Amino acid sequence: MTAPMPPPPVIEVEGLKKYFPIRKGLLRRVVGQVHAVDGVSFSIAEGETLGLVGESGCGKSTVARTVMRLVEPTAGTIRLGGTDVTLMSKTEMRPFRRQMQMVFQDPFSSLNPRMTAGAIVREPLLVHGVASGREADERTAEIFQQVGLRAAQMTNFPHQFSGGQRQRVSIARALALNPRLIVADEPVSALDVSIQAQVINLLMDLQREHRLSYLFIAHDLAVVEHISHRVAVMYLGKIVEYADKRDLFLRPQHPYTEALLAAVPVPNPRLKRKKTLLQGDVPSPVRPPPGCAFHTRCPYVMDRCKIDTPVLREGAAGHLAACHRLDA
Repeated sequence: MTAPMPPPPVIEVEGLKKYFPIRKGLLRRVVGQVHAVDGVSFSIAEGETLGLVGESGCGKSTVARTVMRLVEPTAGTIRLGGTDVTLMSKTEMRPFRRQMQMVFQDPFSSLNPRMTAGAIVREPLLVHGVASGREADERTAEIFQQVGLRAAQMTNFPHQFSGGQRQRVSIARALALNPRLIVADEPVSALDVSIQAQVINLLMDLQREHRLSYLFIAHDLAVVEHISHRVAVMYLGKIVEYADKRDLFLRPQHPYTEALLAAVPVPNPRLKRKKTLLQGDVPSPVRPPPGCAFHTRCPYVMDRCKIDTPVLREGAAGHLAACHRLDA
């Protein structure tokens, strides 16, 4: 007997690019492109969390919005459950919207201030025809309990909640349609540290209960280490390292990842850590430098780095990095 084929990843992204045109003059002619996302590839299995990390402005949020088709990709392929959704129209995308939902960074601006929390969570059920009337109310109350809120709070407006409670409402809205994938774009960065832990634990509990897959975007590596199974490191629109969480934190292969990990505070004043100070600023995504984009700040730069663009290659089992030092 032949072995059964493994199920396809919940989402598979290949060669994703998103360029934003720069227009000038009276005729608004295109005079350049912002390379916000430049050839990103990854996949997420059922029940898995992929952490996407990097400095501000590296393209993490653009990846999230492009994957969700909130902005149209310039090039590349997005497959959801094995189905190519890259070029689907809004009408064709409608049934696939139920399979992937998003939790935004700022819950206050992502929730309609004129709607009650119950109406916000109930709305996806009504729009997609999943439930209505009493059934929708019961489903909404059930979701409120799942995210740690009381059914009595369904009549409250967003401003009547604390920041952590508002993010729980956002998570409840994302859960309403029983999605397979949730894209979380820095969902805890606007919260106090104590509340961050509660929301992270909630997301992990929901993942175990519903076999959810997460694309978890953050710049806090401690949070990423806690919640993720695999981690992708972005720099100037590209993924420069991609590995299992344990391997990446113990044995980083890319100098940029080394610098990010060295910047994480250690909760022990007696423990000294060697810091890697990066020189210079992040290059402009309008005119990325030739060769390796990180060569302008890399402490190990070689002549080859200024000419040849490194590609993601396997240095250890399942550990990919885009660095010419792997050839040494």
